[in-house]
This record gives sequence, structure tokens and C-alpha cells, in this order.
Amino acid sequence: MFTTCFFCSSDLGRNEALETMPVGRRVAFAERTGRLWVVCRACERWNLSPLEERWESIEECERLFRDARLRVSSDNVGLARLREGLDLIRIGEAQRPEFASWRYGDQFGRRRKRQLLSTGAIVGAFGAVVVGGAWAGASIASFAGVYANAGIWDRMIHGKPSELVARVRTSNGETLEVQRQHARMSALLHPEYAGAPFAMRLEHKDGVRVLTGDEAARAAQQVLPTVNRFGGSRKVVNEAVRSVEDAGGPDAVLARLAEQQGATAYAETPKRSGRKHVAMQIKKHPGVLHALKPVERLALEMALHEESERRAMDGELAALEAAWREADQIARIADGMFQPPEVAAKLEAMRDEVEHEPKRLT
Repeated sequence: MFTTCFFCSSDLGRNEALETMPVGRRVAFAERTGRLWVVCRACERWNLSPLEERWESIEECERLFRDARLRVSSDNVGLARLREGLDLIRIGEAQRPEFASWRYGDQFGRRRKRQLLSTGAIVGAFGAVVVGGAWAGASIASFAGVYANAGIWDRMIHGKPSELVARVRTSNGETLEVQRQHARMSALLHPEYAGAPFAMRLEHKDGVRVLTGDEAARAAQQVLPTVNRFGGSRKVVNEAVRSVEDAGGPDAVLARLAEQQGATAYAETPKRSGRKHVAMQIKKHPGVLHALKPVERLALEMALHEESERRAMDGELAALEAAWREADQIARIADGMFQPPEVAAKLEAMRDEVEHEPKRLT
């Protein structure tokens, strides 16, 4: 049983309410589709539980949800808070857009609130310094240069450019260290130039790397939370969800954004200067992640997350099919052990007749 977040490696915590799933302080379940997630309270990402740990836990979640006194529900989604401190999210007959809006609205909304509070405190403190300096007799002109220097203001709002925000592991085992400035200036590449439906130019401490396919998707998943550090309002989240739906799903939205916004050359690497405003450079370079509209950035992060979860489900289905084929072979051997040879020969002959019988026109 997993105990840490697949995305940020934070401890998922424990609960005393679910005997079959004691991991997590917020658990989401969908009885109809047989899915169970543990929601990480650090990064708000949904961790899909292994198949073998779901079925009894889903039944237990359903029972506890029905018995809970403190709960709120819509036609599609319900939230119950148990006295043991566990939150249960129940997914009913929800249409995917409604489900996704609720799911990502919580994730991006909490991220937005945290960053606005943090930024507000920084700006408020800086304002107090300016006022205090003027009150002490210092020249306000001495502070005007700080406001005029957009680079310093950008640093205050978006964070320290040189802060390490991700370590991207490549397919050949190499680790690329990505700072905040690299994450923001990395870019989508146009499929025509990249030779792949989804590709990105990833900036890192030692240079630039062009990544394609799954490798690009994994890298983008790691750096986008930094670029989307302010999350989004409910309106922006709903628009992002609709854009994913209008595109036709996660794969389609990735391809559409790459084609519409992707850079048209690998080597188009912006030149950075410590005294220049990063955003001024962004406008000159297509495909840069930070230059995308907020709706596009959130839709991209949603699509990548949905795609990774779908791949996880595909892996489970492949494992189920492999297990079924093995069980089917064993069943055939077991059945053959109790069949007389003449019966087995007759059945085999009948199969051959059916396979070679001419097709009749109707």
C-alpha cells in the first residue's frame, strides 16, 4: 500500500475510519467506475490507488458516506466530513465536465489562495518599508527605482528565479535541474518542427534539451505547477475544463496547444539578463509556457494530469488482460484433464468444420 504522494512525495497521512484504506486524510471514490483516489493535501493531486486495494474500500467508503451526518451534496458530487477527521468525496453519475470543474476547482483554487496571501504579505511589507522610509526622512525617489525596475517587482511576485523547482529524469537516466526561470521560459514546440505530436524545449541549469512524447509530458507535468503557481479562479478553471472538452479530450488539447502555440524552432532560446524583466522577453518568443493565457496553461496542466491517469488505468487493464489469458490457459488445461480423448478429438474436429465452413450470404 502506498503512503506518499506520487507527484510531490509528501506523506499522505493516515485515517482511522477506513480499515481497508487507512492511508490519507481525504479519499475520493467512484462506485460506478470502480476508482479510488487518495488526495494529497500538500499538492492537491489525486493519487489513483492500485486495483487490488479498491473494491472493499469503495464499499466501505459508500457505507460511511451514507451514515455521515455532516455532508453536502449536489446531483453529481458529495463531500462528507467524518468525526475521525477523514473527508470523503463521492462521485456519482457526474458528467466529466462537472466532475472535472469540481475536482480542479478545489486544486487550483487552494493554490491561488495560498499564493495571493503570500504575495499580498510581501507587497504589504514592501509598502510598509517605503512608507517608513519616507516617514524617517528618506527620499521617496530612492524607492522609485525599485518599482521602476520590473525585474525586482517580477521577483517579488513570481519568486526567486534561481530557485530549484524540479529535477527532470530523462529516459537515458540523466537528471536535469530546473530553476524557476527555466520553468517559465521553457516552451512548447510545434509538431512540424519537433517531429512529434507533443514536444517541448526544456531549459535547465546546464543548457537546453528538446524532449518529445512521454518524456516531454513528464517534464511538463513537473514544471507547470510552478508556472501556474497562482492557480485560477473558478471561472478560469471552468473555461479550462470546457476547452479540454471542446478539444475532444486530453490528447486532443495537447496537440491543439502545440500546433497553435508551439515554437517553430528548437534553438530559439531567449537570452536572459538579471536586469531585464523576464516577461518582456517572453513576448518575443512563441510557445513559452509563461506566455500562454491562464486558461491555456491550466488546460495544459489538466490534460497532462488526465493523460497520466488514463495511462495508469491502461496499465491496469493490460495487467488484467494478461491475468485473464493466463487463467484461461489454466482453465483449458484443467478442462482437458477430465475429457476422454475421443470427446476432445470430436470437439477439435467440430471447431475445424466451423472455421472452414463457407460464409453464407443473407
